[in-house]
Amino acid sequence: MAQKPIADPVRRVDAIAKGSGTQKYLTDFQFEDMLYSRMVRSSIPRGIIKNIEVPQLPEGYYFITYKDIPSDGRNELAMIAKDWKCFAENEVRYVGETIGLLVGEDRNILADLHDQVKVTYEELEPAISIEDGLALKGGAFVNDDNIFCELHTETGENLDEVFFQADRVFEETYRTGFQEHVHLETNGALCCKEDDKFVIYASAQCPFYIRKSIAGLLNLQPQDIIVRQTTTGGAFGGKEHFPDVLSGPLLVAVNKIGKPIQLSFDRSEDMEYSVKRHPSRTKIKTALDKDGNILGMDIDVVYNVGGYLSCSFVVLQRGVFHATGCYAIPSTRIHGRGVATNTFPSDAFRGFGAPQTIFAIERHMDHLAVFLKKDPLELRNQYLLKKGSLTSTNGHVVEDVKLPEMIKQITDASDYWRKSKEYDRGSGKGIGISLYNHGGAFTGNGEQMIIKAHARLHKSADGMVEILVGSTEMGQGFQTAARKIAAQVLDIDIDMVTYENPDTSRVPDSGPTAASRSTMIVGKLVERAALQMKDRYASEEDFSVEVEYEHPEGFPWDQKTFQGDAYLGYGWGAAIVEVELDPLTSEVETKGIWVSHDVGHPIDELIIRGQVHGGVMQSLGYASMELLENKKGYFKQNSMSDYIIPTSMDFPKMESFLVDNPYPYGPFGAKGMGELVFNGADAAFCDAVSRAIDRKVCEIPIPSETIMELQLHGN
Repeated sequence: MAQKPIADPVRRVDAIAKGSGTQKYLTDFQFEDMLYSRMVRSSIPRGIIKNIEVPQLPEGYYFITYKDIPSDGRNELAMIAKDWKCFAENEVRYVGETIGLLVGEDRNILADLHDQVKVTYEELEPAISIEDGLALKGGAFVNDDNIFCELHTETGENLDEVFFQADRVFEETYRTGFQEHVHLETNGALCCKEDDKFVIYASAQCPFYIRKSIAGLLNLQPQDIIVRQTTTGGAFGGKEHFPDVLSGPLLVAVNKIGKPIQLSFDRSEDMEYSVKRHPSRTKIKTALDKDGNILGMDIDVVYNVGGYLSCSFVVLQRGVFHATGCYAIPSTRIHGRGVATNTFPSDAFRGFGAPQTIFAIERHMDHLAVFLKKDPLELRNQYLLKKGSLTSTNGHVVEDVKLPEMIKQITDASDYWRKSKEYDRGSGKGIGISLYNHGGAFTGNGEQMIIKAHARLHKSADGMVEILVGSTEMGQGFQTAARKIAAQVLDIDIDMVTYENPDTSRVPDSGPTAASRSTMIVGKLVERAALQMKDRYASEEDFSVEVEYEHPEGFPWDQKTFQGDAYLGYGWGAAIVEVELDPLTSEVETKGIWVSHDVGHPIDELIIRGQVHGGVMQSLGYASMELLENKKGYFKQNSMSDYIIPTSMDFPKMESFLVDNPYPYGPFGAKGMGELVFNGADAAFCDAVSRAIDRKVCEIPIPSETIMELQLHGN
């Protein structure tokens, strides 16, 4: 059959079910004799549990704690690290730590029982902020310095000598706050038994992560547990590791009680007691020669990890590796630390550590330009990375970098050069720019040494082809993209290809749905499997083809020293935002948004543009309004009425461009893009506001109250 170009849009395969409301989600699942559950959580940020007083439980109701873990089991959730406990035993490290699980048939009774559970603590002084953690406030509770993880990278000449020779030094500190995922569907999981197997149903990104994480609770092997992903109503990284925290207690409870049990959060629970984006503090010190040329940068990055490590070391690595953004800096020294605090553990979030440091380097370039009396874009253009440029890990950029073309697209469309000259600083009008990138797939050797992804295609006698992978659909459109890839290669209609939510007992492990790797890595596996199937498709009736990830040659990496090619390729972005401020209220009206992205060759332009629009809006919310404060260990904003996210009324229609730059190791030339589109609009917005009020903006978010304070009192 004649195939349309792969980039041509098709109707998403899940559009009708989701649009009509017939799609089944976690809380729609019902089983015979199913019980419900409610978590009992720590109500203080740090302390020792002295006593738990549980009311008299009605018949058929239970209170599950660490004491219900079998003697040969281990009270740990095996994420990347194994420090996060399934149930608190003696100490609690943050508000919301799981102490127990109430189980019974009536959710109203469970709510009443929950209010009657009394936990007595010996309270200890908590460390809440990055500075608290570094100062060992209340005493260290991780190692002897509260440092969960740490790494260094250096490039170029000895940086101490570089700074000694410098004519001038420019130094600033940048901060970013917590951010809530606000996925449409809250967190939820369900556990039951089928024959001799435990089965977990979960709204989740990574089914194979769950079974690995919780198996040790019952001294099981991961394959002794089946995980079935239920249709997932959004995730953004918030359902990468956090479903383990729900599934673990459920597994212990079902092992004891023997009935199916469901656990689902309401919205306030989801906001108060779930993982967030890591707050950050980034200090950048730049050495300049007498002509204002950059000689080197000394960068110190600290992320607030919270009470347990989870995936924070990998998040920190990506933050460090993106700390110089899109720029070729002659000499660098980057020091990254993840500090323990008594806040809810931070975890994966779209961008996975890169947005924090990219915000910092972009603001630094803006302020440095003012210091040097240059236009911020002129300064950026002096240092743009290009093919062959050295990266911050002494690797190399291996692809053509289309940033000059992308910059021209958005500067022409926005009339940037005229407006940049016409809008005086402090005039109430501003236009700002940012450049950004994102390394595709897992950092370093993750894909070939740790993940080792597999994909399988099965052809039935009726000609139907099923994609069997562990990757999940969470709203990003991968089930549509993967079916398009297979159909295009096999030269069959997309309706002849199926791809169901993964069941770990049926599909091979293709790795987590994270790190912008689904299309780039797993999509490529689907393409390779389809190519192998194609020659046999017409002649054989019922057969399968399975392929394994093969790492391209010529990309050296040393995991011990973090040296070499951290990523096989990058996505690239450029954004311009124009704003105007109300002189009385300091409220910001965004007048225009222009963005350009290099995502290789798009698999489906409509899906790509949906990702672009959503990611840019999410980034603008991060910069402008999504204030999430933690006061004494408690999140102050815990509902959609006080945690404000953007709506379609808050920002104007954006103008979006794509540049075609096929990636040789992706399906049909595609590369990762789901996180890239988040990474830069925040800095462009802050640049525009900074110019409009003639004040430095070094911290986000900046709601109108903060802008007014800057106008009245300066930095």
